Amino acid sequence: MTQATKPIVLVIMGVSGTGKSTVAGLLAGRLGWDLEEGDDLHPPANVTKMHAGEPLTDEDRWPWLAKIAAWIREHTEAGRPGIVTCSALKRSYRDVLGGPGVTFVHLAGSKELIADLLTKRFDHFMPASLLDSQFATLEALADDEAGIVVDVDQKPADEVQEILDRLGLTGLARTVEGGQTGSDPAAPSA
Repeated sequence: MTQATKPIVLVIMGVSGTGKSTVAGLLAGRLGWDLEEGDDLHPPANVTKMHAGEPLTDEDRWPWLAKIAAWIREHTEAGRPGIVTCSALKRSYRDVLGGPGVTFVHLAGSKELIADLLTKRFDHFMPASLLDSQFATLEALADDEAGIVVDVDQKPADEVQEILDRLGLTGLARTVEGGQTGSDPAAPSA
């Protein structure tokens, strides 16, 4: 993976259950950047299929990816920073989403860990039964793609701090409760 210049848009990617929405929300809060939940851009037919436990096809995904890509381009062209969640499982999907100013943040972990995380989720339309199909579809970030891989075997706040540090965004981040910039806002300051 290549290291991008300071990103304008972060695409928080990975299979279902990796905590994309949680991490994206925490990042957006720390950075004060726009946030778009990619799942909210799915057409109703896609949501219905996923509720029924049916994997989406590429044909199902292209209109959804086009909406996400439009959001990304709107931000990059305006120079307005933003964060969007999207599984972005295949290189061909990331080719639609990527471009100057776009950096992918792949939240990754073992299938066993992510299956365990999925059992703890509520009110989401992606059933755990589709995890196998997502792992089968997942293509790792290639060396020529702007992005980083972050292990989900840590607290979301620690994932956020790792992202900020690795992408050189720590200086832009707002301090968290208690005035600290550390990864655990609940921890007492020294």
